[in-house]
Amino acid sequence: MNEEGIKFLNKLYQDLHLKEEVMHTALKSDDKNQKVKRYLERLERVNSKATSHNSEELLKKLYYDKYVIKSEDVPDSYFELQKRLAFERGYGKINITDEIKKMAIETIIKDQKYSLAIWLDYFLSPDTNHYPMWFKYYAFQGMLRLGEYDKETEKFKKRTKYTTVKFIDLNREALAYTYDSIVNSLNKEKIDDEKLAELVNNSNFGKIYTYFIKLFDNQKKNITSNEGIWKLFEKGSDPSILVNTLEGKGTGWCTAGIATCKKQLAHGDFHIYYTKDEKGEFNQPRIAIRMEDAKIGEIRGIASHQNLEPEMQNVLAEKLEEFPDKEAYFKKANDMERLTKIYQEKDSREFTIEELKFLYEVNSKITGFGYQKDPRIDEILNQRNFKEDLAKVFNCSKDEISNNTDDVLNGKKIVYFYNCLDLMHLTSAEGLKFPEHIGGYLDLSGLTSAEGLKFPEHIKGDLDLRSLTSAKGLELPEHIGGYLDLRSLTSAERLKFPEHIKGDLDLRSLTSAKGLELPEHIGGYLDLRSLTS
Repeated sequence: MNEEGIKFLNKLYQDLHLKEEVMHTALKSDDKNQKVKRYLERLERVNSKATSHNSEELLKKLYYDKYVIKSEDVPDSYFELQKRLAFERGYGKINITDEIKKMAIETIIKDQKYSLAIWLDYFLSPDTNHYPMWFKYYAFQGMLRLGEYDKETEKFKKRTKYTTVKFIDLNREALAYTYDSIVNSLNKEKIDDEKLAELVNNSNFGKIYTYFIKLFDNQKKNITSNEGIWKLFEKGSDPSILVNTLEGKGTGWCTAGIATCKKQLAHGDFHIYYTKDEKGEFNQPRIAIRMEDAKIGEIRGIASHQNLEPEMQNVLAEKLEEFPDKEAYFKKANDMERLTKIYQEKDSREFTIEELKFLYEVNSKITGFGYQKDPRIDEILNQRNFKEDLAKVFNCSKDEISNNTDDVLNGKKIVYFYNCLDLMHLTSAEGLKFPEHIGGYLDLSGLTSAEGLKFPEHIKGDLDLRSLTSAKGLELPEHIGGYLDLRSLTSAERLKFPEHIKGDLDLRSLTSAKGLELPEHIGGYLDLRSLTS
């Protein structure tokens, strides 16, 4: 099938074998199929190396540089449209200043990076190991060509270097069905649906993918009941039995594809909660618990991004009592219950300080059962003034809350920085004054010296110091909520680590353990690959 897939790509992209990146790996004696095969094998190696060496972020940056819109390419027509929309919504004639333009462009770029990262994370994850590289290439390239969805024509507009909208949403179920349809076609199997057969014959990813998304969205509108039962699909059982119960139900689960389901059932049981359909039969899947042998592998619902629907939380909480590793999932259940209460009461009362801390994820992330952040969080926060809220939380003035990098570079006193702080362009920290708390990651990947550097007390996300070769003068924060990248450090003598690092600790260039006192707890892996003593 891999050979057929490569032929499929060459038929679809007739100049693929002539592209520079393909020719780079080819031999003179290779035909066009061999050239593409070598290229796909190289892609496989690069992706595998990135995931095994925790270099996903570096790989993502390469993709961002290639595919995310550049600030100079944001067209003036975008701002003219914003002015027209503002006028039509009753705001009058607005003046878009250079500062407003700058902030708007930053938002466009961030949104595109975030939406592209969702696809990259998925294709780099073990969840997609069953997809051959030719299909990943086909789906990814197809996705890159799609711009904004036009509801009137029910088609995607073509994406260009000037497109400002984010990349299209990832629907794992639609992707799984797209894969099955292409494979069936390559195997010369008949596709009964004439419309789908025509789309598959034309091989247009966007049209096939859209076909399944529309089909599943229509199915989800038919949910009428929350009364349900749990069904067990045992490890190693026939995947077609489970797949048939999910077909056309709009769950968004990749398990709906036969290839994915077969792989997942090979590793553990499936527990699925079905509610009544329009005929009164228990056929509508609402919750899935996938097992990895005796442990819970993942839990998914059918709300946005596969999060759990609020009305299903009690059902899941009761079910979790059956599993020995239930404690790991109780925080998710508790977070979702708390978020639901806040969401329901968001327009009727003021939030407490503790609720604001929870919403802004000051102490810990709000975790749910979906792949991405619960959309209700942003829906609530978009209606609020983050400076007023966080000033209450940290008992300071609104002026001491910021999300503007220039405030940091200009030395302004900041108690809480409500964003990720990207200072990768800095090579020296001389005169730099950090906020007391940073609500995202801190990127100082270009920094070569830590002299005079005083970190914030708390960094909620990652701390990237990958270019630092010496620990001289380095005093790390008390709390790091993500990974700590010190990959170029050759000596850790007299370096004091935080007691807890929630992510990975990368010390790959360290050759000696002399004077090394590691943290009490590391939430991820510890890389000491070069240690000789």
